[in-house]
Amino acid sequence: MPANIETMFYVRETPWHGLGVRVEEALNSDEALRTASLDWKVIQRPIYTAERQLIPNYKANVRDSDCEVLGVVTDRYRIVQNHEAFAFTDALLGEGVKYETAGSLQGGRRVWMLAKLPEKYIIGGEKVEPFLVFSNSHDGSAAIKVCMTPVRVVCQNTLNLALNGSKRTWSAKHTSNIQNRMHEAHETLGLAHKYMEGLGHEFNKLSLVKYADSKVMTFINDLLPYSDNATPVQRKNVEQLRDDMKIRYFEAPDLKVLDKTALRLIHAVSDFATHAQPLRETANYKENLFMKTLEGHPVIDKAYAMIKAA
Repeated sequence: MPANIETMFYVRETPWHGLGVRVEEALNSDEALRTASLDWKVIQRPIYTAERQLIPNYKANVRDSDCEVLGVVTDRYRIVQNHEAFAFTDALLGEGVKYETAGSLQGGRRVWMLAKLPEKYIIGGEKVEPFLVFSNSHDGSAAIKVCMTPVRVVCQNTLNLALNGSKRTWSAKHTSNIQNRMHEAHETLGLAHKYMEGLGHEFNKLSLVKYADSKVMTFINDLLPYSDNATPVQRKNVEQLRDDMKIRYFEAPDLKVLDKTALRLIHAVSDFATHAQPLRETANYKENLFMKTLEGHPVIDKAYAMIKAA
């Protein structure tokens, strides 16, 4: 498994990122905690200088299973254990919640879990399923975050559009007790339905915006521009990315059934952002793409903003 992914599981079909241990059915929280190898705790230890002098106001977050130092945090930092995260999500979603995937990144410094919400939606004539993602860091680098991620079922593309007035994310710093803020998370969960309704309305509007082929070509070129003073090799790489996106718009079987509209274009951009092979494969590109896909991809955001501004 790539270096940045430590442990994870997924249900049935291998996910597009190709990572993890396969299971046949979605798991409850206890099963998910064990199968994702997240059944460890974080403990805090004092920090000393080389001369054995105590460093005040700071602690080391240490994993109890292997004494791995996950990060250095202030005294105000409150640990949210992995089992507490699952308990929080269980309480948030209610009895019977099942997890589709969960795991840890960066040697345990970041963990996540993903559960399918019970509602089903037909948007633009297609099935779109909402998922809830809980992510947490043990190194002090990020807040606790709960976000709703809609997925287009036919091709497993995420559709995280930054809709005006429709919130899909809640977060909390590690200086407060998340259980005491459950009502806030519930409010965000309640907004998930509003977000899906907003997504449906937006898709309907995008489906009415006709795009000529020449406009699509120009749009993609503007979305993926050359950098200033680009070398011939860099320009060739950008052309390769542009060609990839154009093929998705014009040739993807699931999109050829759609009219040539802004909706088809945003689907093509989403497909590109979710599945495109990078020009340069870093050791952790799949993991980084996985988290971008869950939390919101900048290319999709940029494309959506360009469409709205046109």
